[in-house]
Amino acid sequence: MSGMEPLRPPAETAPPVLTERRGRLGLITLNRPGAINALTHEMVGLISNALDAWRDDPEIATVAVDGVGDRGLCAGGGVVSLYEDARQGDGTASAAFWRDEYAMNAAIASYPKPYVALQRGLVLGGGIGVSAHGSHRVVSETSRLGFPEVTIGYIPDVGASWLLSRAPGELGTRIALTAESVSAADAILLGLADVFVAADRIEGLLAALETEDVDDAIARFSQDPPPGRFEHERTWTDAAFAADTVPEILAALRALGDDGADALAAIIDEKSPTALAVTLESLRRARDLPDLEAALRTEFRVSMHALRTHDFAEGIRAQLIERDRNPRWIPAVHTDVTPEIIGAYFVEGEKTS
Repeated sequence: MSGMEPLRPPAETAPPVLTERRGRLGLITLNRPGAINALTHEMVGLISNALDAWRDDPEIATVAVDGVGDRGLCAGGGVVSLYEDARQGDGTASAAFWRDEYAMNAAIASYPKPYVALQRGLVLGGGIGVSAHGSHRVVSETSRLGFPEVTIGYIPDVGASWLLSRAPGELGTRIALTAESVSAADAILLGLADVFVAADRIEGLLAALETEDVDDAIARFSQDPPPGRFEHERTWTDAAFAADTVPEILAALRALGDDGADALAAIIDEKSPTALAVTLESLRRARDLPDLEAALRTEFRVSMHALRTHDFAEGIRAQLIERDRNPRWIPAVHTDVTPEIIGAYFVEGEKTS
């Protein structure tokens, strides 16, 4: 079946995750193209089941994850169900989803076999979680990776605090607070991806993985990516985003007298002041954590607290439900986000196990 389209059931009956064996390759394909393969709780379970089944299977040497459609690998998690739980539920459903999703993220990071993530198109939020913890992360010219959470009053999760706190300088802080999406070269610079493979060579790479060693196959198909822009903006990014608070970061950006920095300050100012402050604190704390699992435990506490806040439901309402793009944040002013408000997100609450 090398190079051939897998047999799939009709779209209306197809499961949201497809799994198939292709020689020595176990392929996981996210299959919700209408939602840019946004993750549901069911999908998390199906991915985890496939990883468990192939972990000790001697016939599977490499696992890969891909997405149906040309819009992206995965545009994040299905937050509408979280919104309903925030408004009308008791948090049980959200806790179960996040607990299983974060366990999946940890399983990917520690997987004993090569895990190849094809980060094509949009790879946002939860899409980073199913890809950036893998051992071999492949981007193309179509790739756009990012964390849009602060736009909906939420905090980057799925191990984002671990990944972004270990990016060079303050680049990780920057994309967490601005919700910028980055191209292939910048994703590699940030440590969210490893190699560039042109989009028209991805299918060839997948076919090679059916019979070849993963490193040999990737070496044959990879090449230098088109230039990014973050390397040229490192100096002022590191200086401005090293500040201790969001108001200080905004002041530092505006003091630069640079149009690009001013534009970033304006973008940050549109986000939830509370989500921004908690995100900054999350990244700073993660620098001192011993491993990804510790970061995920902290993120679980932060997520459960966020679920009970005004800004989480309000951000989803404004961006994804009513789509008026006019969220009313509370508090609305950065200086009104007190240390007590920030600290409450990190208090031990729900257990992850």
